[in-house]
Amino acid sequence: MEQNSIPSTKVQRAMRFVKTGAQIGGNYIKHYSKKIVDPNLTKDELHENNANDVYNALSELKGSALKVAQMLSMEKNVLPRQYTNKFQMAQYSAPPLSGPLIVQTFVKAFGKAPQEIFDTFDMKATNAASIGQVHRAMLNGKNLAVKIQYPGVAESIKSDLKIVKPIAFRLLDMNEKELDKYIKEVESKLLEETDYELEYKRSIEITEACKHIPNLVFTNYYKPYTAKRVLTMDWLDGMHLDDFLKTNPSQEVRNAIGQAMWDFYDMQVHELKAVHADPHPGNFLMQTDGKLGVIDFGCVKEIPDDFYLNYFALLIPEIMQNATTMRTIMLQQQIITHADSEQTQQIITDAFVKMTTLLRAPFDEAEFDFGNNDYIDKIYALGEEVSKIDDLKKSKEGRGSQHALYINRTYFGLYSILNMLKAKIKTGVHNWKKPLIEYHLTKVN
Repeated sequence: MEQNSIPSTKVQRAMRFVKTGAQIGGNYIKHYSKKIVDPNLTKDELHENNANDVYNALSELKGSALKVAQMLSMEKNVLPRQYTNKFQMAQYSAPPLSGPLIVQTFVKAFGKAPQEIFDTFDMKATNAASIGQVHRAMLNGKNLAVKIQYPGVAESIKSDLKIVKPIAFRLLDMNEKELDKYIKEVESKLLEETDYELEYKRSIEITEACKHIPNLVFTNYYKPYTAKRVLTMDWLDGMHLDDFLKTNPSQEVRNAIGQAMWDFYDMQVHELKAVHADPHPGNFLMQTDGKLGVIDFGCVKEIPDDFYLNYFALLIPEIMQNATTMRTIMLQQQIITHADSEQTQQIITDAFVKMTTLLRAPFDEAEFDFGNNDYIDKIYALGEEVSKIDDLKKSKEGRGSQHALYINRTYFGLYSILNMLKAKIKTGVHNWKKPLIEYHLTKVN
């Protein structure tokens, strides 16, 4: 079903959340009424109904509100499966905009309707996600993909984040001070994602730098048909992950695609210091010959040098075994603070070392099997264990640099996709380790 309008004012958007809150309240009343009759009733139906109501509200609001659902769909260790399953739809499937809203966006950007610009333009969206939707078009014999941003998305980001904060408190069990520490980072990235001219620039830069990587495929972008809210590129063939896996690809093809993805991120992080920080399945197109198409460079995290030097040092055993250096880095990364007691510092450090040792496993080996479900399950289990540590729950401090937010998300998404692919990856020689060892163990100490 097409959507003819998007709630755009603060009042309209706030009221939509009020309506959702009432629906959730009604779901709880129904659940506990049934539980009186059947004491053994589980919360599965309750979670299912709540997930539907929350997702429907976020889909109607689109923009940053729907982006929250997209991000939460990756947090499988903190939400019931009914939420993550439903929120996965935000990755590449949401109610599309109607024709008049599409034409309105084009007229505002170019002074013309899309039919006046392209030889053909399909008014029915092929994909509709959080920030915008994609349409097929043709011009001079070329198949094009035209991404159109939903009206009012950029203008509503700040107010949306204020509205969404109570939901985040409840679903993620975060205190306000902890959440506020990262809210500006999220806001800045979301604002960047609404700037398609910035996305055009970054797409060109990253594509040019990474085009040499085997089995990696990029599209071409067209400046004359790109504006603040419209981005035009060549159509890129391929399947999203779920559809690709249904073709029962061989292990060789899975490995080729997984290797391309690993090499792509390795190059961005350690060479470009700027990374495609939105690695969910909706942003990749997989081909049966083992090639990987990368789309949507709206969310790119630029990595500050001082953060890079400290964050990735913690993936190196030689550095982690040096207690003095470890403590210095953890203070700089805001994982522990001078206000923490010695006992709290030690508890947090022990938990952090345990987690980091697990997460760095792919970097410790020449080849790593991401198809090992035991490894991924251990990450989820340890994350849940760490989240229950009393010293962390009682703390009023946000743990970790705000820059870590999108880098952690990037690696979580990367590991998750490689796990779903069941890919075996050659993690290779880590040339980036030696300079970090020299910096921390020679220059600093």
